[in-house]
Amino acid sequence: MAVGSGSTAATGRPTRLPRSARRKQLLEAAQEVFVAQGYHAAAMDDIAERAGVSKPVLYQHFPGKLELYLALLDTHCDAIVAKVQSAMTATSDNKERVRGAVQAYFDFVDHESEAFRLVFESDLRNEPAVRERVERVESGCIAAITDTIISDTGVSRDRAELLASGLVGAAETAAQFWLAAGRKVPKAEAEALVAALNWRGIASFPLQDEPT
Repeated sequence: MAVGSGSTAATGRPTRLPRSARRKQLLEAAQEVFVAQGYHAAAMDDIAERAGVSKPVLYQHFPGKLELYLALLDTHCDAIVAKVQSAMTATSDNKERVRGAVQAYFDFVDHESEAFRLVFESDLRNEPAVRERVERVESGCIAAITDTIISDTGVSRDRAELLASGLVGAAETAAQFWLAAGRKVPKAEAEALVAALNWRGIASFPLQDEPT
C-alpha cells in the first residue's frame, strides 16, 4: 500500500497536499525504499510508487535521487545532534549529562532504527556529500560535549575534544552493537552500563573550583 496517498476526491484524483506535507510524505517513502534496497538499487520510480504519486510530482520536490537522499540525511543528522545538545543543556548534573548523551544514541537506534542505518550504515559513504553529513553528526555531538567539558573542568579545547570524541564514539559504537545484536540487553540497562563506563572516566577530571 502506498505511503500516505491520502484521501481521494470525488474525481478520483488524490487530494492535493500542502508542499510541506507532500515533502514529508516523499521523504518517508524514500526512507523505506532506501533502507530496504540500498541507495544504488533504489529507483525514483520505486519511491514515487511507494508514495503514491507520479514521478513528475516527485521531481517537483527533489531534482534527483542524490538530492532526495541528502535531504533525508540532513533531517536525521540534525535530529541526533539536537538530542545530544539537549542532553548537555537539560541539567547541570554532569552524571546526568553523560547518561543523556548515551541515551540520545540509544533512543535514535531504538525508535529510528531505519534512520540510524541510513546515516551510519549507508552504502554511499564514499560519496563526499554523504560523508560530510555523517562527519557533521560526529563533529556536532563532539562540539556540544566539548564545550561542557571545558566549562566544567577548565581543560584545554584539544583535550576536551579528545575526551568528547571518546564519549561519542563509545555511545555510537555501543548503540550500534546493541541494535545489531538484537537488543538482547534491555534498553534501560544497556544505557546505564555504557553511561557508567563513560562516567567513571569523565568523573576523574575535577570541576574547576574543586581541589585536585
